[in-house]
Amino acid sequence: SCNAFSPVVQPCVKSATASTTSLSMGLTLYGSQGSRSPLVNWGAYELGVDLTMGDLGKNPHPFKQIPSLTDDDDVVVFESGAILQYVYSKGVPDDDSASRRASITSWISWANASLDPICFLETPDGKVYDTGLKKENKRIDTLDSMLADKEYLVDGGFSLADVAVASYLLYVPQFFKGIDLSRWPNIVAYMKRCASRPAYGEAFGADVQGYLVDTLGTMGGGEKKKIFGMF
Repeated sequence: SCNAFSPVVQPCVKSATASTTSLSMGLTLYGSQGSRSPLVNWGAYELGVDLTMGDLGKNPHPFKQIPSLTDDDDVVVFESGAILQYVYSKGVPDDDSASRRASITSWISWANASLDPICFLETPDGKVYDTGLKKENKRIDTLDSMLADKEYLVDGGFSLADVAVASYLLYVPQFFKGIDLSRWPNIVAYMKRCASRPAYGEAFGADVQGYLVDTLGTMGGGEKKKIFGMF
């Protein structure tokens, strides 16, 4: 994760809820709206995990990038995917089976390792200059096929797998205005579903949420309708 992000639609900044005591500071997130840290806020809101926003002057990231996260007992986590997995470990639902947990953590890793380099083409010094979603991509084709008959990535409904994957996808129309993703209709519908979630708006801001929902709607991101007549 890096500081190269600067959303074309700046949301109203809203700090994550804080839950602290004199004995424990709990989870502290170091980030800003112009980085990837809001996806961590989104995941925390979805799970009901409390975060406090930290002073960037005390950012413990070894390379002084954002986001990073601290917890009690000298825990320091950096890289957005690793942070999201740590947040998941703090708020994993009791009814998440071992297979569901494995799928969620796998998708979070996939988002960072495979989806990020497709969504954001970078120069050797790490500056984003374009997106790979302006042309066909076999992995994105496969993802679109997977979403043809399911609303979310993992069986059992929305999860932090969707937070990870949808966050990267949703950054693209923010940074690259006018991009048309309609060649992947199932992904567009998926992006709109995820962007419409209350916790997404809480984390990224109502302005960003409204912009994305409207933009994706023009790409055909409506709910799928059955067209099988009387069957």
